Amino acid sequence: MLEWSVSTLHSVSEVERIVVALPADWLVGAPAGTVAVAGGAVRSESVREALRAAGDGDPVIVHDAARPLAPASLFVRALAQLGASRSDAVIAAARVSDTVKEVGPDGRTVARTLDRRRLWAVQTPQVFRRASLERVLFDAGDAVLAGATDDAWLIERAGGVVEVVESTSANIKVTTPTDLRLAELLLNEARV
Repeated sequence: MLEWSVSTLHSVSEVERIVVALPADWLVGAPAGTVAVAGGAVRSESVREALRAAGDGDPVIVHDAARPLAPASLFVRALAQLGASRSDAVIAAARVSDTVKEVGPDGRTVARTLDRRRLWAVQTPQVFRRASLERVLFDAGDAVLAGATDDAWLIERAGGVVEVVESTSANIKVTTPTDLRLAELLLNEARV
């Protein structure tokens, strides 16, 4: 999956350097044409370490290798949208098609149904203005970084502006064996 994501990033002409955060004992196996750094204990610590090694480029793309189906066009659209806006970040997201309910403190009783017309499932890539991302990653304490499920949340938390660029539900995150089987199917179809 990492190789597929790196290959896609290599095809985006705006990308000057690719930094991958890996477990310390995997650094020698990093894909060709990348800079490898040891990741942290949590996602945002890994992004912080990668940002340190990224050089001075601006903007900065954060992407999960666990999303190997993100097309190059999505990266290009996110970069273009950030360039045309005053936002601190642009994040890939897909419209939510399911009805989403919020439950109460007991974890079972429905408290309310959310308006899915306003809900988006967040994905990567996420594109940031470098200064904005540096500020939130380097100013946040360990507890805040540990609670961040994506780096755009850190921007939101600091009062920054985050926009969405529409992606598709096919830009899946591979986290389960079922996800892996689906990704293999979709990747095989893309190669045909």
